[in-house]
Amino acid sequence: MKVGIISFAHMHAHSYATYLQKHPDVQLTAIWDHDEERGKTAAATYQVDYYGDLREFLQTDVEAVIVCSENARHKEHVIAAAKSKKQILCEKPIATEVKDAEEMIRTCKEEGVILQIAYPVRFASVMEQVRQLIESKAIGEVLAVNGTNHGQMPGGWFIEKELSGGGAATDHIVHVMDLVRWLLKDEGKSVYAELDTRFYDIDVEDCGIVSLEMESGVIVTIDPSWSRPKTFPTWGDVTMQIVGTKGTLSVDVFKQHALYYNDQANRVQHLPWAKDMDEGLIADFIQCVQEGRAPSISGEDGLRTLEIVKAAYESNRCKQAVIIDKVTFPE
Repeated sequence: MKVGIISFAHMHAHSYATYLQKHPDVQLTAIWDHDEERGKTAAATYQVDYYGDLREFLQTDVEAVIVCSENARHKEHVIAAAKSKKQILCEKPIATEVKDAEEMIRTCKEEGVILQIAYPVRFASVMEQVRQLIESKAIGEVLAVNGTNHGQMPGGWFIEKELSGGGAATDHIVHVMDLVRWLLKDEGKSVYAELDTRFYDIDVEDCGIVSLEMESGVIVTIDPSWSRPKTFPTWGDVTMQIVGTKGTLSVDVFKQHALYYNDQANRVQHLPWAKDMDEGLIADFIQCVQEGRAPSISGEDGLRTLEIVKAAYESNRCKQAVIIDKVTFPE
């Protein structure tokens, strides 16, 4: 299977490219990027063809594409790829506006192509075990979830609202909420959020606390901050405390690492030894395309987490809890 990557704006593109090249059934053959220098550098790194014209790129024989452009450009690129009959894996968040996500989902359905959203944390080694423990009622009925997705401030287009859609809330709420929806088979009902800019002199939020009530009554809190210092041993974390009537699960997705005191680089580093979640995401997407099955993480999954992000911003604006407005699709 020939696969192409649309843009290397998002740093995850490099990880995806690496695992595409390691996959026995895949050939990474083409890269498009509107930034010629960035695109040509990536193409040279992975020894593939660079295209500066998106239409020309989409006219190649790639069967599937991975969209790693700036958040606000996902809509344009996903729709163009769908109309060229390419199967699609799109970096999170699905889009910056709910109406754009709706149009992306609708177009992919009309064109008969897969739209999968990149939520790789589902493929972390620990998460399937956590899911089994919850489904088996090992901790009884779940009452509450306390989650974090802390990270370093990424800079670049991530702090340009017109390209990113927002700051830490846009970047990090979606990961934890995708896990909550997947683990509990539940949807958000209402949200109260307080967001702020405390760590950096930037125009978007870099910290906050988000509280949700799920439709089942489960209470979820999320800290989605860019609060990790530049000297932190890794980019950040994903943690969850899942409280049940019979016990509590404490989950640290990146716990499996060696601590490397690197005198040469004058830094301390986490060196993970668990199976990489990005590898699991890429393998699942390729299998999905090969088998022609529905994606494991659908466009609708991406839309539901985006709806929660937009509700969090509205709550922060009006300083009160808001009901999450959910889009419905015809059967």
